[in-house]
Amino acid sequence: MIFPRIHFATLLIAIAAASMPAAAQLAPKTGAVVTTPHVRAELVAHAPDGVSPGAQAWVGLQITHQPEWHTYWKNAGDSGLPTELTWTLPAGVSTGEIAWPVPKKIPVGNLANYGYENTVLLPVPLEVSTLYKPPMALAGGTPAMDVKLKASWLVCRKECIPEEGEFILSLPLQGSTALHKADFDAAQAAQPQPLAQPGGIEVDGTNLRITLEGLPAAVQGKTLAFFPETPEVIRTAAVSGKDWTQSWQGGTWTATMPLADQRSASPTVLPLVVALADADRQPGQPVAWRAEAPVSGNWPAATPARAEVSPALQAALTANAANAANAAASASTTDLPAQPTGTFAMALLGALLGGLLLNLMPCVFPILAIKVLGFARQAGNASAHRKAGLAYTGGVMLSFLALGGAMLALRAAGAQLGWGFQLQSPGVVAALAALFTLIGLNLVGVFEFGHAAPSSVCTAQAKHPLANDFLSGVLAVVIASPCTAPFMGVSLGFAIGLPAAQALLLFAALGLGLALPYLVAGFVPAVAHLLPKPGPWMGTLRRLLAFPMFATVAWLVWILGQQSGIDGAGTLLALLVCLAAIVWAFTLRGRTRLVIATVLIAFTAVLTGAIGRNVLQVVEPARLAANSTADQRWQPWSAERVSELSGAGQPVFIDFTAAWCVTCQYNKKRTLADADVLADFDAKKVAMLRADWTRRDPAITAALTALGRSGVPVYVLQAPGKAPVVLTEILGKDEVRAALAAL
Repeated sequence: MIFPRIHFATLLIAIAAASMPAAAQLAPKTGAVVTTPHVRAELVAHAPDGVSPGAQAWVGLQITHQPEWHTYWKNAGDSGLPTELTWTLPAGVSTGEIAWPVPKKIPVGNLANYGYENTVLLPVPLEVSTLYKPPMALAGGTPAMDVKLKASWLVCRKECIPEEGEFILSLPLQGSTALHKADFDAAQAAQPQPLAQPGGIEVDGTNLRITLEGLPAAVQGKTLAFFPETPEVIRTAAVSGKDWTQSWQGGTWTATMPLADQRSASPTVLPLVVALADADRQPGQPVAWRAEAPVSGNWPAATPARAEVSPALQAALTANAANAANAAASASTTDLPAQPTGTFAMALLGALLGGLLLNLMPCVFPILAIKVLGFARQAGNASAHRKAGLAYTGGVMLSFLALGGAMLALRAAGAQLGWGFQLQSPGVVAALAALFTLIGLNLVGVFEFGHAAPSSVCTAQAKHPLANDFLSGVLAVVIASPCTAPFMGVSLGFAIGLPAAQALLLFAALGLGLALPYLVAGFVPAVAHLLPKPGPWMGTLRRLLAFPMFATVAWLVWILGQQSGIDGAGTLLALLVCLAAIVWAFTLRGRTRLVIATVLIAFTAVLTGAIGRNVLQVVEPARLAANSTADQRWQPWSAERVSELSGAGQPVFIDFTAAWCVTCQYNKKRTLADADVLADFDAKKVAMLRADWTRRDPAITAALTALGRSGVPVYVLQAPGKAPVVLTEILGKDEVRAALAAL
């Protein structure tokens, strides 16, 4: 026997459970209030005359933000997404549009957004027609109407989190609902008032000249903020008095502002809002005004966003990385249009090829070598080959579907996760290290599972020999998932924005690609005949395969050191030594076995209680060795640092990496440490930033999402005024040097 079979099921289930965040804590709640770490959202109503045909009634979503967090207006500005409300109402009841309160301008680096901080109420008129039939009241109760709302919003600070909630509120049909009267009154006061005169807008070269008349006399002479309802028309981050000017001539307000560098619209009528500064607002007086101004003159040719990357990506790699990134991420929580068939077919092909190439990744070698040995042991038994291939394929595909489904579900619930997320948990890393230690000890001959396991387990194993092949497929996925092979990155990133059924098809294709060589070997006799016949060489190969297992343990301990520090890695090594000693003790005979095993188990328990917490502790990530070099070549990545460097006109190279990503480490040592490549970086004065995703980091996850990726490695080269360039996963020296030469 090669290694334990039935017992692996228990270990793998424990590993999978440890790798999953508490889904129950992330799932959207249903009720009148939904609370997240960033906002408190509540469905509220105001019906002073009750809910009846012709009566005035309002409902709305009130969002209270944590300090420094914000959500967005109908035009989010340079990045972000407006809050969306989807209502479920009884027949004969409908809602109007959101009566958006006037927003504020939120500068972020060299960009700007329009949104809300502190507390905002988004009111919506509730319209009850004569066709509405009130429900029957229960005995002794008051008839009521249920209003249901599904809302999604993007809440941002330095990072952004797509969130959603489901709300239900019962409105009594008789009597007043005025608990939130003050909130609705405040929201009404913040509504832009319509101007009697529409004003006018003239296109003047690369600027807009706006003229408004009919503003109140109390406003004249004041500085006004300007908010276009149509996105990507003006340069949102333009600063009054510097990039755009405004003046008063009697009762006429005139302003000139620059057009957006990448304009997406050339409207003939531009809805707009102007508002007083906070300091100039008076209680009980209007604070903002709205007009729909006709546009005259000829628009200059629009400059579309560069084809290489989306506008969201362009923003994500500068000051507001997380905003644009999570705008893309939040799309996975809403209804998306159907993807073009050709695009989806290409993504399926990419996933299949990526899974096939995973077989060449170093992290998968130990498991695949064992599979080859297993095939050799069954030489000449075509039926056994076919069954083993099918069982292994089933284990691989079901595991990919389980991991992919868990990742999609948790992301939809607000968790910032990506591919390989299970190795971001120190507990999972420690469990895998223990598992591979046991496999290595078994392969080297320290113990035989048949001698250590109860007879009932061995009997079950004999009755279900395919469990070994199935579970080896599961184990292959657990180890392979942190790797990202060529073609995988784009397909997995594409899966994030697809409906669940299509996304799971991509994960299934990925699993089929990983299992395909062994599935083919099981059904094509010519492939199986290439394997040597069973013989004494198999015992030597079995013991030899123990060393890749121990090498995997060393890699996992190193990963844990990146997450929990040197104390965590040292503790894990001590506990693994204890585990090996316990396994050895059970191979002894007679009373000696019982005495020594009992002592070792007790010692291990005491040691675990004393220092075991070091393994699971989360410490501040130490800078990578490359970051501590004398010239500080590598700097830690952050959206603010990218913004600062871009604002200074300096090119930026970003390495999205993780300690558990073998491909990342290979590229780091082979390509990114090459003297010629580093000389080219220096010659072009490129700032080198490293985004370390070894542990879960929502900001990095958001930036990866904006790139259309869900795992590492990812390499991005960005220069001011040029489209960011995303390089391949297997990074070549020539590729990097060519990208640098094009700056």
